[in-house]
Amino acid sequence: MDIDLTPIEARVLASLLEKETTTPDYYPLSLSAIQTACNQKSNRDPVMSLGETEVLEALDGLTAKRLVREKTPSGSRVTKYAHRLSNTLGLTHEFSREELAVLCVLMLRGAQTVGEIRARTGRLCQFNALAEVEQTLSNLANRKDGPYVKKLARQAGRKEARYAQLLCGDVEVGAECAPESSTRIEPRPDDREQASRLTALEDRVEALREELEELKRILLD
Repeated sequence: MDIDLTPIEARVLASLLEKETTTPDYYPLSLSAIQTACNQKSNRDPVMSLGETEVLEALDGLTAKRLVREKTPSGSRVTKYAHRLSNTLGLTHEFSREELAVLCVLMLRGAQTVGEIRARTGRLCQFNALAEVEQTLSNLANRKDGPYVKKLARQAGRKEARYAQLLCGDVEVGAECAPESSTRIEPRPDDREQASRLTALEDRVEALREELEELKRILLD
């Protein structure tokens, strides 16, 4: 795989991927909007506090790697940026919508289980079953220009293995697999459904907040 990102570049790229779908009216994003998206406190792990210079340096690095391009609308005085991972002439990499959604949440939130990935990609792409997420992960792991994701060993006390993105380099496999006799209590189906609904509600609140911030920036330009 010829993509090698710094953690800040990954955060910037993932933020562009996310906002393309969640706030399409304000995409491509300005430098200020990207900085806000990178530093938001919800749906991010770890939470970052990036300065404008750091974000701009990451954008320059991503542009040099042909993963981001400037795309300023006609008549606008503000430079804006878009990713180049799909639907772009001359792009280096072409990912499906499902693959982009999975990579996006893994870059934004770190290693996750299949169930967590399905719940957290809800605003980006609709997976109807866990099997669809697993198939997408398999596709990313077995792409000829990859791999882009890696299955980690199941940690002690956890029933499910997690997956991590490899755009920032290889990751440690982690703790050895837990014994089959693990007594970890799994959440009930209704608990998982409530957690998924809460995540969706938090995502919606954050999207509305971002739309308001972007509207303020437009009115002040």
